Amino acid sequence: MKITITEPGEGEEDEIIVRCRHMDQQLLKLIYAVKAGREKITALQDGNYFQVAPEEIYYFEAVDNKVFLYLEKEVYETRMKLYELQEIFQGTDFFRASKSCIVNLSKVKRLSPAFNGRFEALMQNGERVIISRQYVPVLKQKLGL
Repeated sequence: MKITITEPGEGEEDEIIVRCRHMDQQLLKLIYAVKAGREKITALQDGNYFQVAPEEIYYFEAVDNKVFLYLEKEVYETRMKLYELQEIFQGTDFFRASKSCIVNLSKVKRLSPAFNGRFEALMQNGERVIISRQYVPVLKQKLGL
């Protein structure tokens, strides 16, 4: 694979061009990661707005018609819906773990089977998130199990 990097001229916008004979999963994952890495999520806390980078987010959770994003120690609210976040982060390490939760798999320390076919994710910050049994097959596929 050949990688060429050129600096755009004055007034030109940054651009990534992918030329390949076969689009495989690894290349798709890379493209989605580049796209999602540039997206920042607008979040709200105590009446103030913040821009949060996706790599800082451990998981999103919907509670009482509000969506919260959890970082290592902070919790913010976002105006986005879970299905919108799922679309934005499609093909990245973010994974729909239940009807009310999207987990960043890169922030998972350990996965372990739980009761009734569910899994439990222990996050790097010590929090625990349940993965519903209906999403376990997708998780296994995503992890290559």
